[in-house]
Amino acid sequence: MTVSTRGPRTTAWAIPTFRYLLGSESASLSGSAVSAIALPALAVLELHASTGEAAVLAFLGQLPSTLALWAGALSDRYAKRPQLIVSDLAAAAALATVPAAALAGVLTIGQLYVVSLVLGAAKVQHDAAAISLLPGIVEPHQLQGANSRLGAASSVADSVGSNAGAALVGTVGPARSVLADVASFLVSAVLVWYIRTPEPLAHSSTKHRSLGRDIAEGVRYVIGQPTIRTVIAALSTLSFGLAITNTYWAYHLLTTLGASPTAFEVIMGVGGAGSLAGALLAARISVRIGVGPTPAEPAPAAIIIGFAVSPVAQVPLLLAGPGRGWQIALAATLAVQLFWATASGVSQRSLRQILCDPRFQGRMQAVSTTVTAGSRPLAAATAGALTLLLDVRAVLAVGALLQVVPVVLLVASPVRALRDMPAPPDSPAVPPAREGAS
Repeated sequence: MTVSTRGPRTTAWAIPTFRYLLGSESASLSGSAVSAIALPALAVLELHASTGEAAVLAFLGQLPSTLALWAGALSDRYAKRPQLIVSDLAAAAALATVPAAALAGVLTIGQLYVVSLVLGAAKVQHDAAAISLLPGIVEPHQLQGANSRLGAASSVADSVGSNAGAALVGTVGPARSVLADVASFLVSAVLVWYIRTPEPLAHSSTKHRSLGRDIAEGVRYVIGQPTIRTVIAALSTLSFGLAITNTYWAYHLLTTLGASPTAFEVIMGVGGAGSLAGALLAARISVRIGVGPTPAEPAPAAIIIGFAVSPVAQVPLLLAGPGRGWQIALAATLAVQLFWATASGVSQRSLRQILCDPRFQGRMQAVSTTVTAGSRPLAAATAGALTLLLDVRAVLAVGALLQVVPVVLLVASPVRALRDMPAPPDSPAVPPAREGAS
């Protein structure tokens, strides 16, 4: 059974609640990009943190990501809108203590540690609730377009926030620049407040059992869904291979290939432009490829192509030598790789959301986050161990070869056989909100 293509169709942008969610995500992401620059700068420039203290600050910011499974279980158990508001307000409150303590002259590195932990935990819970709320806001055929807009907004917000963060740190100082992020979280909370989407209520019995049982149930659900299981397995494998490559990518470029810092920044900028283009054009790519019944629905072929481009894009890096010609080639290759990676990411996320039972949306996304993000530290350690036996170029080759594995997984999976998007599973969930619903 496939999604019907008959009848009038509107885009996600026509739904007010989606516009509020898009604005909320854009505000919080741009502000977070400011803090990502301001907090380390504050630790180093004003608190004179050592290299070890700076590393601890970065580690504590990433530590809450290990709680993604618990965040997913909570997002499935309780209404998602209050979770978004509470996480935004918690992040704003934690950040507001930084300029206040700095003004009073009592700011310490210990306080930044606590703030970093709170920010990380708030982000994990916010992301789990936001990504699982989306399928309740838009209809299945609108998910591709909605994810495409969210991906584009994420790219723009991150870029704008990073540039704004650097400018604010230089003009008003790192402590005061944090206020921009406080404001962004407050704006995000206000926009979420205006979201009026009925949500299916969890069965009362589920609120009296342990989160561990809910997590185990979610993991079993993912394992039991062939297409979702395969896509997540492919994602984690690709993430592992890319993490091995990325461990020494910049090092190889700046040392062996002799790229200057300016050339390196240009290459990264061109790659970022490719990523933004991929997010903006993801829906159109589905139509051009000819798979998927409407422009707004994800194309399985786009997913496989996106994964297949990644290992191919590593070939120029393995063959490259010093010189501007190779630098231009690497910039173009990175732009193509990130273009297809982003377009494919939009499609595979939409596919998983369509196929997933609404009762498991948060836990399904949490499983994906956990296995994908969890593979990166292991990959970095593996890359370091490989350099004891191989040179850097050979380690990069190992990472490229590993990126072929997810392509094989997808080609041998039910994803390859899809020509139209399947219908969402039957569920007693509340239907997606229409314009004006409350």
